Amino acid sequence: MPRLPHLAAVAATAVALGLLATAPASGDEPLVSNPRVVAHFDFAAGETPENIAVEPDGSADLTFAFARQVANVTRHGDIRGRVTLPAVANPNTPVVHSAIVLGIARAHDGTLYVTYATGTSETGVWRIPPGGGTPRQIAELPADGLPNGLALDEHRGVLYAADSVRGTVWRVPVTGGPRIAWATGTALTPVPSGTGFGANGIKVHDGAVWVSNTDRGTLLRVPVRPDGSAGPIRTRATGLAGIDDFAFVSHGDTVLAAINSSNQVVVVRPDGSHSVVLTQQDGLSNPTSVAVRKRTVYVPSASYFAAVPVPNLLLARLDRR
Repeated sequence: MPRLPHLAAVAATAVALGLLATAPASGDEPLVSNPRVVAHFDFAAGETPENIAVEPDGSADLTFAFARQVANVTRHGDIRGRVTLPAVANPNTPVVHSAIVLGIARAHDGTLYVTYATGTSETGVWRIPPGGGTPRQIAELPADGLPNGLALDEHRGVLYAADSVRGTVWRVPVTGGPRIAWATGTALTPVPSGTGFGANGIKVHDGAVWVSNTDRGTLLRVPVRPDGSAGPIRTRATGLAGIDDFAFVSHGDTVLAAINSSNQVVVVRPDGSHSVVLTQQDGLSNPTSVAVRKRTVYVPSASYFAAVPVPNLLLARLDRR
């Protein structure tokens, strides 16, 4: 299957990988077993799964980046619904130069929020009503940015979007309205000789906003102060070159992270040590994100850099040692 031209350009920016630190397993160590690919997608049609939100029935809402779609995929791999973001004339998105749908977050009522990067005024956060329907832009973000991961804090009524190019975490109200540059700094920016992707994945967890930086190979924690402002950025793990999005496995600070460029999922422990739990041999092909629901781990792979692209959705079982 041929590469899409715009994906080939992205692939050329792939960075060398760092070494993964390891540490002895603890009694709370997550075990990932029984990996199986439940769905394959059409790379040539732009069905490159970038991010994931899990529904109560265990199905997955996936963003298909270059198809500009959100698709619902059952645990058996059936696609049972698609929503397409509007086409944009002459998109000029930084780094990728195409209109792409990236991050996704789900509210308890089934409303979906996604980031849409176009290089135009259509760039921003979009809302999709429960059950599908017409997407609507609720917040405009800078056209020269690349809003990537998206996280929802329903308690505060805000969304956080990680801008990979501008090195910014934007905050927008779920009701729509003006954006706020909530967190900035070198820790969130890409490196000059890197891929162009700095801040990437993002999650709200235990009173803080956590962000991955792909170029710097780091996992960051930004506390949310009582007034809603950002506290100081702290690095919680390093040596994760190529990290994309991630998910927490429980109420603690243990993370499963997708390492896009090495076809791995790693467990990142609260002390910052990390080790591999899933690999290319399990079916990964440039994994882009991770979700955890009860004892199921979900890993979409976009297959951006593969010689023979095989975008897919992998499921595995989560236990503890």
